[in-house]
Amino acid sequence: MGISQRPGNGESDISLENCTLARVLADRMRDSRDDLTRRWLDRIGARVRLDPNKIFPTDALLDHVPLLIQGIADYIENPGKAILSDIPVVAKAMELGELRFAQGFDEYELLKEYEIFGGILFSFLSRIADDIEEPCSRGELLACAHRLFLAVALIQQATLTHYLSLVKERLSEREQRLRAFNRALSHELRNLIGAIGGAAEILQLGASSKEQEQTMVSMIVRNTETMKASLENLVELSRMGEDVRRSRHVALPQAAAEVARQLREAARARGVEIRIAADLPQVDVSAAAFELCLSNLIANAIKYSDPAKEKRRVEIRARVASPDDGAEPQTIVEVRDNGLGVPEEKRSRLFQRFYRAHEDTQADIDGTGLGLSIVRETATSMGGRTWAEFLEEGTAFYFSIPTRRKADEAAMAPAQMESATVSDGQSAEGSAR
Repeated sequence: MGISQRPGNGESDISLENCTLARVLADRMRDSRDDLTRRWLDRIGARVRLDPNKIFPTDALLDHVPLLIQGIADYIENPGKAILSDIPVVAKAMELGELRFAQGFDEYELLKEYEIFGGILFSFLSRIADDIEEPCSRGELLACAHRLFLAVALIQQATLTHYLSLVKERLSEREQRLRAFNRALSHELRNLIGAIGGAAEILQLGASSKEQEQTMVSMIVRNTETMKASLENLVELSRMGEDVRRSRHVALPQAAAEVARQLREAARARGVEIRIAADLPQVDVSAAAFELCLSNLIANAIKYSDPAKEKRRVEIRARVASPDDGAEPQTIVEVRDNGLGVPEEKRSRLFQRFYRAHEDTQADIDGTGLGLSIVRETATSMGGRTWAEFLEEGTAFYFSIPTRRKADEAAMAPAQMESATVSDGQSAEGSAR
């Protein structure tokens, strides 16, 4: 393509109002939008831990990429048309931001995605420019490049702005949950310390019988152990950091065996058998988060085992499920027991902090009611959820966590691929979707 300097007062006329080059470049871009889309998908797929089919998991989302390219081409041809006034283009850009938020992309990955997008479009225009015979000035050529840069930047801005608004909402929600959690925990710890202090004062008076002294000592020990367990849970939560998905990962069967080992003596004391399924999926899980969730559920099952049953058990199962809506696979962990169960009228509050469903009927069972809420908080922070199903004998508790790593995907045998469903009417949700 020949480039000529137009005569005049020494300055280039860079108006694109009647620029034939801009029109030809825009037409070529529109004609090649499907090929450019495939190149973008290939480049993204080479950088992220996502199956290529999950980068744009639905046809509707996949269709938005050529639409973005169409919007950019229109802007190059007609700079008087503001790209951010094109509602379909902006809507699709924001939809991409929401998708990447749900998939766990960080800000760098999102910015890199648009860097790749812009690079592909610039490379395309550079490649075809020399084959275009339309005369133009250097200024017009640079103006075309500037319009391309500006269009990509504006679309990126729409995507990133929506993505960051969702991040801000999540951080605000977590902050509110943390404040409420701290208030509730402080209240509970004050009650426990008050009970310990009261019992100690009675002992200090020295006017109690041996039986009363033993009762006071038992009260001190029991409340101290409860405080210790609560604080240990909080320490584990703090160790997971801001994003539990970045913590140390271990194989799920190994983590389940470790939790069972830790609770072996407690189970033996209550006559409970811990059974671990032999076909646990070979996927990697966050060690701290997974063990915290599983240990709380198993400990609950042990505490609320049915003393009237000769054989008491808790079973650990897990599977990898692929939702029908194209979302990322989830590892679903199940802890099933044949214990006391949960009264129907108390099921809706099961995952609330400090709520104990058997407090009025099983007052001798120690606990703060924090266990299930900690499971809920932890699973939610990983992008999963918790729920319960109520059986004729006992209860089945579940928590799900995203299956994102390559090792996880390879472990998803066809027999394990199923839809993640929860029985309607007989389940209690532990976190909102």
